[in-house]
Amino acid sequence: MPRLPKLPLQYLAAFQVAARAQNLRVAAQELHLTHSAVSQQIRSLEGQLGFLLFERRGRRLVLNASGQALLSACERAMITLDEGLHAAMAAQGAQALRLRLTVLPSIGNRWLVPRLASWREANPDIALEMHASPTIEDLGRQGFHAGLRHGIGPWEGLHSVVLASHGLRPIASPATAWRLAQLPKAVQLDALAREPLLGDASRWARWFLAAGKKIRITPVASFNDATMLLTATEQGMGIALSRPLLAGDAIRSGLLAWAHDAVLQDQVSFQLVYPEALAAWPPIHALSAWLRRMLVE
Repeated sequence: MPRLPKLPLQYLAAFQVAARAQNLRVAAQELHLTHSAVSQQIRSLEGQLGFLLFERRGRRLVLNASGQALLSACERAMITLDEGLHAAMAAQGAQALRLRLTVLPSIGNRWLVPRLASWREANPDIALEMHASPTIEDLGRQGFHAGLRHGIGPWEGLHSVVLASHGLRPIASPATAWRLAQLPKAVQLDALAREPLLGDASRWARWFLAAGKKIRITPVASFNDATMLLTATEQGMGIALSRPLLAGDAIRSGLLAWAHDAVLQDQVSFQLVYPEALAAWPPIHALSAWLRRMLVE
């Protein structure tokens, strides 16, 4: 392998900002430099490397394959450097460790937030900074240390820890669940199908098939967020399919009840994900251990 050139860090900083902005003028404003200074740094970086990192398309800069590879490495390195600085400051008592976590709104609202007092008690020196997003965030690009996801995985460049894996079951108001439970087993599925159903039609069809009956379903309402789906169920709007992780607190509090024993198993699981570069970082270990403890209590 050829010996790599020694690159000034400011060149890499200019490259990273320019790569995100895809515009030298915008990058110059963010870096508080002139347009020509940023352009010169990018050219010097490419000159020392011996190959181009961008394609020039008018005023836009578009990363080529080499540029994308370098940007990915820079982002991982910046996360590691940032956390090293925070850890060093914390060791001197300058500030607490900070762990930036991205989470789906449904997981945050229905499961994580009600347990934050326990996190603070167990980890008083680690500040948890949470960001709720309905989409899967790029941890490195957005500056997050970890994410809580419901999915199949794996996700490229990330280490995944499976925390829980539960199938889907029908959930309803306690009164509706009790009424269905009084019926003979042989007619419960047909009776449930006549109830107002909430959520995705294809998911309901798969659940009925797993329960032993092929039924075509037309839900009365569907939602793109599990929190809204469960709120509608709590209000008595109908029966929904949910997972124990999201519905468990409502069941324990008596707001909801399982409406049937059949479970639709799938490959979706509740996972903690984080960059490989942070695998040995103590706050990640603390978060993983705490999550596991919360899931068995």
